[in-house]
Amino acid sequence: QLQASGGGLVQAGGSLRLSCAASGSTFNSYSVGWFRQAPGKQRELVASISSGRGTNYADSVKGLFTISRDNAKNTAYLQMNSLKPEDTAVYYCNYVWFRASHDFTRPTNDYWGQGTEVTVSS
Repeated sequence: QLQASGGGLVQAGGSLRLSCAASGSTFNSYSVGWFRQAPGKQRELVASISSGRGTNYADSVKGLFTISRDNAKNTAYLQMNSLKPEDTAVYYCNYVWFRASHDFTRPTNDYWGQGTEVTVSS
């Protein structure tokens, strides 16, 4: 299971780093994705990282967000820079089936946890 944390309130143009902590000893074998769900919208995949540290991003966050992982800490991160009000959402992390194309990457399970809320004020 993965648990997201690190959200908060930030002004437009600001930065936040989210953390995704894993329990168990198999974290380094799996790909991880960051998802977000804005009010009234469907959950969407924002970024993903493979076990080999390959990465993919949604077009809306390319060059602004950076996904990374520290296998020694069983943790993945999402560094979010130049935040915009439209980035406001609840952010979740989950294991994913990593694909070369961002559009074909899917979560491996339906456990989403509580997520962490990010609010970007204008």
